[in-house]
Amino acid sequence: MRTLKRAYIEITNVCNLDCSFCPKTGRRKEFMSEPLFEKILQQLQGVTEHIYFHIMGEPLLHPQIGSFLDISHSLGFKVNLTTNGTLIDKTGDMLITKPALRLVSFSLHSFDKETDNSGIYLDKVFSVISKAQSRNILCGLRLWNVTGTDGTDPNRYILSRIEKEFGTGPLSSDLSSRGIEVAKGVYLNFAREFEWPGIEKEPVGSSGFCHGLRDQIGFLVDGTVVPCCLDSEGSIALGNINTQNFSEIIKSQRSKAIYDGFSSRKAVEELCKKCGYRTRFNG
Repeated sequence: MRTLKRAYIEITNVCNLDCSFCPKTGRRKEFMSEPLFEKILQQLQGVTEHIYFHIMGEPLLHPQIGSFLDISHSLGFKVNLTTNGTLIDKTGDMLITKPALRLVSFSLHSFDKETDNSGIYLDKVFSVISKAQSRNILCGLRLWNVTGTDGTDPNRYILSRIEKEFGTGPLSSDLSSRGIEVAKGVYLNFAREFEWPGIEKEPVGSSGFCHGLRDQIGFLVDGTVVPCCLDSEGSIALGNINTQNFSEIIKSQRSKAIYDGFSSRKAVEELCKKCGYRTRFNG
């Protein structure tokens, strides 16, 4: 079986925010059980070392996240966690004690205006980052590199706070999407805002490339296996880990068709044909 760079595991599809850029999900809201999580990791051994608590939902809402991190460590996995950060003051001290935790990425997209709430929010994020640095846990600060309709930078307040907190020079949203290291182990990353793919969307073309099933795989909260982290509705359900072995799912005809298609620079699935994010790899 071929190895992958990462596996995305949606430990919950429940979120405490309602962000405009998020596609939401029509699936039943639930939290992954501990036995299912452990089963996924057992079948991923030898396939990848890195798992990401990310697809839909806010992982810090999961009441067993500490146990999930312990299981990850016991089975030899490194965890990369993406969070909106709103609950970090309640969970941060516990998280940073977990040896499995490699990276915490804070999606700051929703806090782009100077308000009392955003100031308090950033104080909590920076406090946990300081503690994480002492334990050599990497931290990411993620923003859209967008420009306001009036030509101003919507990220100005957040960037000014980062400048002050870490003593950087002037920052702007024009930075490379690869980001910069603003302090030891703390990275500021930008990305172009994109529209999530959906079966109901208009096609963007069938030619091109994607890393789905080549570098990554995804597991939805109910055990459904999908080829990438952008399949928020499970439109490309390759199988379910509750009833099939992962080795069987990854070697299925549908999985092989997707992989071989992108090897020939061709999208074979309808969702892939409607994915604008995929066009970033066309160059």
